[in-house]
Amino acid sequence: MTSSPALKRQIGFWTGVTLIVGEVIAVGIFLTPAGMAKSLGSPFWLLVIWLMMGGMALCGALCYGELAARFPEAGGGYVYLREAYGRPVAFLYGWMALLVMDPGITAALAVGLASYFGYIFKLSPSLLKVVAIASILSAALLNIRGVKLGGTFVRWLTILKLGLLAVVILWGFGTQAGNWSNFKPLVDQRADSEPLLAALAGGIVGAFFSFGGWWDLNKVAGEVRDPERTLPRALIYGVTILTAVYILTSAAFLYLVPLQQITSGETFVAQAGEALFGRLGGQALSIIVIVAVMGSLVAVTMSAPRVYFAMARDGLFIPAAAAIHSRYGTPARAILVQAMLASVLVLVGTFNTIISYFIFVVVIFIALTVGALFVLRRKASDATAYRTPGYPATPIIFLLLIVLLLFLLVGHNPKQALLGVGVVALGLPVYYFLFRRAAPNVD
Repeated sequence: MTSSPALKRQIGFWTGVTLIVGEVIAVGIFLTPAGMAKSLGSPFWLLVIWLMMGGMALCGALCYGELAARFPEAGGGYVYLREAYGRPVAFLYGWMALLVMDPGITAALAVGLASYFGYIFKLSPSLLKVVAIASILSAALLNIRGVKLGGTFVRWLTILKLGLLAVVILWGFGTQAGNWSNFKPLVDQRADSEPLLAALAGGIVGAFFSFGGWWDLNKVAGEVRDPERTLPRALIYGVTILTAVYILTSAAFLYLVPLQQITSGETFVAQAGEALFGRLGGQALSIIVIVAVMGSLVAVTMSAPRVYFAMARDGLFIPAAAAIHSRYGTPARAILVQAMLASVLVLVGTFNTIISYFIFVVVIFIALTVGALFVLRRKASDATAYRTPGYPATPIIFLLLIVLLLFLLVGHNPKQALLGVGVVALGLPVYYFLFRRAAPNVD
C-alpha cells in the first residue's frame, strides 16, 4: 500500500455508460413499474412520469457533466460540495454516505440477489445471508484487483442485462404472449386506481429512485480517461438509455399482465414470467434479476469507496483509507471498509429501515450538489471544456423538481425525514472535534 501515487485513468466512454446503466438497473425495474401502474391505472400517465423523471435526470446529468469537467477527480459530489460550500458540508455528505447509505444500499442489493438465488435453490435464511455476504466480498475483491477488471466485468454484465431485457421485451411482443387491450383505456384512470394527484405523487417518488445512482459515475472521475469530454457524454448517454429501458420494460409488462390483475410487485413479476416462459417463468426471471443485481453490486462497490478515499486524502477520514494498492492501483482499504460495513448490516438485517430514514437527506445533498454549479460559476468564471447546455434553466428545472420531491417525502413521513437530518447533523461535532485540525486549509 502507498498513499502518494494518483489513481490511474483507465475508464473509457463506454465503460462509463455501462457503469451508470449497470448500477441503476437492478431489481427495481421489475418491481417499481407494478406499483406505479396499479396506483395510476393509466398507461398514459405512467409514460408521462417516466418521461418527466427521465428529463429531470437528464437535467441533473448535464449539470454533473460540468461539475465533473471542473473537478475531474475521485469523490464526485463530495468534491463539488467541498469546493462550493467548504469542508464541513462535504464531510457531512461523506459521513452519511460512509455510515449509512453506501453500506445500506450494498447490503440491500446483496440480500435482493440472495433472495432470488434462494428462490431457485430453496435456501434457508442462514444460507441466504451467507450468499449475500459472499456476493459483497466477491464484488469487493473484484474491484480491489483493478478498476479495469471491475469495469470490464460491469460492462459485460450490463450488456448481458440489457440483452436479457431485450429478449423479455421482444419475446413478449413478438410471440403475442400478451394483449393490446391491456393498454385500454389509454388515458383515463381505471375505477380501482388512486386519485390522480396522489398516484402522480407516489409515482414521482418511485420513478426518481428508480433512476437513482446515475450521479455515482462522477465518483470515479479520477480514473476516467479524458474526463472533461468523457464524463458529460457518458452521463447523457447513460440517462437516455435508462429512460428508454424503463419505458420499454413497463410497456412489455403491461402488455403481458392486465392492470386489474396486479396485486404486488412480486406477483407482477411472477405473472409476467409465466406469460413469457410458462411454468418455469419464475426461475427464468429470477436468473435475469440475479444478473441485473450483480451488475449493480459491482458498480456500487467500485464507485462508493472513492468518496472515502477522497475524504482520507483531505484529512477528513482515517489516513489508511487514502492508500492505493501498490500492485493493483486501487483504493483497496476504502473498498474493504464499505464491504465490511455492508456485511455487518446483512447480519443485523435492518438496513432497509435505516436507508428509509436517510432518503430525504440524500435528496438534499443532490440538490446542494447541483446548486453548487451556481456557486462555482461565481467563484471561477473561466470556461471549462464542457458547460451545461441551457444554463441557468437546466439546473433551475432540476432543482424545482427536487423541491417538489422533498415536499412529497416530508408529507409522506415527516418524522422519518427529520430524524435522518438530525442523525446526519451529528456529524458536525465529529468533524470539529476529530478532523478539523487534521485537515489542511481548515475552514
